[in-house]
Amino acid sequence: MLQPLDMLTKAGAVRLAPAAQDTASDEDILSVLNYALTLEHLENAFYRDGLASFTVDAFTALGFQPSVVDYIAEIGAHELAHVETLTAVITDLGGTPVAEGIYDFTAAYADATAFLATAMALENTGVGAYTGAAQYLIDNDDLLTAALTIHGVEARHAAYLNVLNDEDPFPDAFDEPLTPAEVVEIAGPFIVDAEVVTPLAAGGVGGDATPMAEDEEDEEAEATPAA
Repeated sequence: MLQPLDMLTKAGAVRLAPAAQDTASDEDILSVLNYALTLEHLENAFYRDGLASFTVDAFTALGFQPSVVDYIAEIGAHELAHVETLTAVITDLGGTPVAEGIYDFTAAYADATAFLATAMALENTGVGAYTGAAQYLIDNDDLLTAALTIHGVEARHAAYLNVLNDEDPFPDAFDEPLTPAEVVEIAGPFIVDAEVVTPLAAGGVGGDATPMAEDEEDEEAEATPAA
């Protein structure tokens, strides 16, 4: 059985073979992979730094068993694995992986309750993001299947965190797909400075990502009337 890294590499090699595809198609695929990596960097940083900010007592004080912290740490390990795998695949395919950005989780780290609520929001956003991005991989069965192996894990994370937040673990029969623009809007408040890549097929920023902070400054400058 192919492991996730092998599946992604195999899928990318099929789609990105120079003799079979043009440069635009190559960039399309790489932009989708970097879009996923953009989100995984955010989640990885959230869990890594968040778990370092709390003691087990912060969660047991809320009535949880100590094992909850172990499970959250496992979720964080999954996000790191996603980052490492996507980074390796993008590099192997000749692309430039986006780097981890600078994030502000101050409000999310206010206490364990805020941390769990934010974790739930991020995981459910991740599920919607992968669901919405599936359309950009529809022509590559191998790559779509590989991406769904991540999507399935994100959905399990979301269900568990829904339970921890006293929410329905599976509220709907169908997941709501999120557009790249919606995902960026949700993630934006946590981003101080980062390369935010969205699929080219969605009219987004591809391989040459632009830091979000600079984009926002440019938009503000354009919206300000000249004196």
